[in-house]
Amino acid sequence: MMIPTLLLAPLVAPLPADFSAVKPPNIVLILADDLGWGEIGCQGQTKIPTPHIDAIAAEGMRLTSHWSGSPVCAPSRCVLLTGKHPGHAVVRNNKEVGGWKQHDPEGQYPLPDSEVTLAEVLGEHGYATCAIGKWGLGGPDSEGHPNRQGFDHWFGYLCQRHAHNYYPPHLWRNETKVQLPGNDWFSAHQKIDTPLENEQAYFDRFQRQTFAPDLMRDEAVEFINSQSADKPFFLYYGSPVPHVALQVPPDRLEAFPRAWDEQPYLGQKGYVPHPRPRAAYAAMIAGFDAEVGAIVEALKDKGFSDNTIVIVTSDNGTTWAGGVDYDFFESSGPFRGLKGSVFEGGLRVPMIVRWPGHVQAGSSSSFMSGFEDHLPTICEAARVPMPLEIDGVSLMPTLLGRSQLARTSQMYRELGGQQAIRDGRWKGVRRKLKQGDMTMLVFDLQEDPGETTDLAKARPDIVTHLSSLMAAAHEPSEVFPLPSIDRTTSD
Repeated sequence: MMIPTLLLAPLVAPLPADFSAVKPPNIVLILADDLGWGEIGCQGQTKIPTPHIDAIAAEGMRLTSHWSGSPVCAPSRCVLLTGKHPGHAVVRNNKEVGGWKQHDPEGQYPLPDSEVTLAEVLGEHGYATCAIGKWGLGGPDSEGHPNRQGFDHWFGYLCQRHAHNYYPPHLWRNETKVQLPGNDWFSAHQKIDTPLENEQAYFDRFQRQTFAPDLMRDEAVEFINSQSADKPFFLYYGSPVPHVALQVPPDRLEAFPRAWDEQPYLGQKGYVPHPRPRAAYAAMIAGFDAEVGAIVEALKDKGFSDNTIVIVTSDNGTTWAGGVDYDFFESSGPFRGLKGSVFEGGLRVPMIVRWPGHVQAGSSSSFMSGFEDHLPTICEAARVPMPLEIDGVSLMPTLLGRSQLARTSQMYRELGGQQAIRDGRWKGVRRKLKQGDMTMLVFDLQEDPGETTDLAKARPDIVTHLSSLMAAAHEPSEVFPLPSIDRTTSD
């Protein structure tokens, strides 16, 4: 949408003087799908090589206490693009528009035109804008389509359901359906009772010719190559990897030991079977790392690297589904929980920022941050005004090694029957709102980052404090009502 002037406010703090003499930076925001906090080398992963992401961390900063927008896909992306946490955001859960059959309508609940996105803000101030990958915020004919949310160019999966299959019949380039050679439709959710006769039988049944992530990588490189030094650009690269199904070109499995996989995955936890599930998952993450490497290399080849902010993060924690062995890979690091949970393992994600000459190489920060902070941070870096009604704060002081003021808004998350809020060292969690249970768990994340000890009985004062903060952070939603909290017409 066009951004009304009345919605714009001055930046929250004066910009550093050294910003004024240079062209506004390019922004490359790389979003993995279901990549866990502990699944990259710079955060302790030892089984899966991620040299390109590790290099970005070595040249930039890791924010080690960073929350995704939500523990599932669509609402997390809504928070990322609008700067509003789930108590205020429009999209608060995955909500399908169509079904799972071949010709069902595509898409999820659309982001309304009334919402102001990061792409719209940057586009209104001279940035070329491009989104590539997985969208999940509106189907082909909806107001949530990327081209109607501020992106000049779009390529990828509009629908999250279609993104469950890495060999889809088509992708979308802007509003044009792009057929993929050698790919016919098949369900990405199948189960077999007994193992197939050999590995090739799995590939014949559950893979096809054209691997969609490779096309997205190439589209991103082509976009960078098409840009001019005279105009800044914003590339939002929402890779669908490593979200299951376990699918990857078979030759990429050979980088990982056969001894890892004594048994095939038969589809018992959803998605399609695979003969070597651990190797497949590792190959998918290594493939995502290679996508990151290709983007960074393209920036260097065009001479953009020094004036480009590169951000690498993930939309939520590791999944429990589809054959992923999260225990084997220690996917959540030291944290409790997985995708779909408001424990730290579902919310805390990698967050790495590289900006040569501005962000200190090899640095890290434990400042409490989240997806709502991306919009104000990027707006400050780009020297453009930001929307007034947002929940995030600019992380630019932290990134530049300066004193960061305490948050002016709390870190709040909700999903279905769950709530979580963080205030400094204290975190409150409600998990059973669908059952009418308002019980709050309380954790001291400073002493207990793994959320092993509930302190609610010992600290009733903290329960009262966090309950009050939760109530203030949540605005009722008719489309995504919060059980036991929001009253509906059916009450």
